[in-house]
Amino acid sequence: MASPDALRGHVDAMLLAVLADGPVHGYGAVERIRERSGGVLDFPSGTVYPALKRLERRGHIEGEWESSGRSKRVYRLTSAGAKALATERSEWATTSSLITSVLGAARA
Repeated sequence: MASPDALRGHVDAMLLAVLADGPVHGYGAVERIRERSGGVLDFPSGTVYPALKRLERRGHIEGEWESSGRSKRVYRLTSAGAKALATERSEWATTSSLITSVLGAARA
């Protein structure tokens, strides 16, 4: 399992990625991340909600209160968020490729 230090800095990108699937409330975003990670990643609300607020301040997502029995804030990706996600994916592809090349097979 990845250490919390290894995940630091990637929570925002993971939230943008699951919001690209459609609007969802905070706990739903946690569930989507848990499902995509095969149950390995289970972020606490103390990590997710501050990240959602940060993404909202940046204009990457929009939140709206919805009431269906119990009030929930539902978040959706904005066009700026979609652009930020594309950038994150590109940077991740470059970074992960670089790290893989360094950590790859041992040289004889």
